[in-house]
Amino acid sequence: MTPEEFSQILQEYGIQLSIEQQEQFARYFYFLVEWNNRMNLTAITEENEVYLKHFFDSLAPIFLGVIASNDPIDLLDIGAGAGFPSIPMKILFPKLKVTIIDSLNKRIIFLKELAKALGLEEVRFYHGRAEDFGQNVYYRERYSLVTARAVARLNVLSELTLPFLKKGGRLIALKASQTSEEVRKAKKAIALLGGKIAEEKGYSLPVTQDSRFLVVVKKEGITPKKYPRKAGTPNKKPIV
Repeated sequence: MTPEEFSQILQEYGIQLSIEQQEQFARYFYFLVEWNNRMNLTAITEENEVYLKHFFDSLAPIFLGVIASNDPIDLLDIGAGAGFPSIPMKILFPKLKVTIIDSLNKRIIFLKELAKALGLEEVRFYHGRAEDFGQNVYYRERYSLVTARAVARLNVLSELTLPFLKKGGRLIALKASQTSEEVRKAKKAIALLGGKIAEEKGYSLPVTQDSRFLVVVKKEGITPKKYPRKAGTPNKKPIV
């Protein structure tokens, strides 16, 4: 997907990129490739693939209508890596208030410099484990949206993310493979943590027709105080 095709296909979804937004995506690509020569941020560095598999895919919550307005919503991105999906969404919806937590400080350094290069405002970056931040009263039950792209299985991901959501908030999990069995195995954990599956959407990437899936979990109750457990435990001993 070339940058021109990227803009054209988004237009087919009713999304018109401004010249400034097109330039921000272009700067994002060159910044990503430049920094990737110094640190391992992504295995995908060819322009057409970055636009398709990183930029376009990150915008799925918007073009599928899960996030439908450019309002100043507090969004937390867990394990964003090189900024996906939250930074492309921030470019498209600049009023979003974005917070990113990532366990590798070198990625946080990259993201801070990226935000400066793109001229992004209302973005915050924190180095640390989601389990630790999730037990901090300042971050707990605070956010309206939490996003995670290819971070962990849904039963593990729920423990890492649902403690951050206020009642009525939503977890948006972007998945690269079929999710029906994963969702089934995660239902107990999701319910225990105060959530409920609200939506599942499948879609295909243009050009390659690769399948992708999006799972939305709505926060309906309060997460018990014991969750998340200490760092590493959710992955080693997931709720089943």
